[in-house]
Amino acid sequence: MEVLGIDIGGSGMKAAIVNLKTGEFTTKRKRFKTPQPATPEAMMQTVVKLQKHFDWSGPIGCGFPAAIIDGTVKTASNVDKSWIEKPLANMIRKATGCATRVMNDVDVAGLAEMRFGAGKDHNGTVLVLALGTGIGSALFHNQQIMPNTELGHIQFKGDIAEAYAANSVRENEDLSWEVWGKRLNLYLVEVHKLFWPDLIIIGGGVSKKFKKYEKYIDKKLNVIPAELKNHAGIIGAASQFL
Repeated sequence: MEVLGIDIGGSGMKAAIVNLKTGEFTTKRKRFKTPQPATPEAMMQTVVKLQKHFDWSGPIGCGFPAAIIDGTVKTASNVDKSWIEKPLANMIRKATGCATRVMNDVDVAGLAEMRFGAGKDHNGTVLVLALGTGIGSALFHNQQIMPNTELGHIQFKGDIAEAYAANSVRENEDLSWEVWGKRLNLYLVEVHKLFWPDLIIIGGGVSKKFKKYEKYIDKKLNVIPAELKNHAGIIGAASQFL
């Protein structure tokens, strides 16, 4: 089965057709810039542009940077506030004529890692963390997701945790890998105390640099890098149809 996976972010909207048996792209990825301001009307036009680019009439899976409940947007941190309470799944369905499923963007990236990447065949409790501008989280137990977790927003060091340990903080404060790696470890220890995951998967751009900070992470936490890199959002968006 093939599905058009769309990964919507604050700066880019990316898509590819995904083979759900293998988790691989069957087309090249296409990316358009996210319209600014990122209003529902402008972004839906870009979704339709992606559909037309692939001449697509089959199912569409979408990852979106917000808490999503029953296909409806509940938060808006990296898109226009007018998205709140918009029925995203129905909007895509009407605009494209395609069967549509939507979830939080980090949740779908987590789905991809659990089904085709670093978490494949791993039961127990698994925490996927996307370290970028903030810290996104996806929590699984026996391959089942608990959607819309916001573990980057737990109170930590006098602020929310992502203000202390996100990759953007490392870049903005010009932190060494050692200093940042130790910060990240403190955060991981805290999250581990709360949820006791058997495995923690680190995603986002820093997954490619894992060797640079691996030694500063407590071995007891069982932390590994994600495998699917920038493809995870698209693959996971499509895999909602599995």
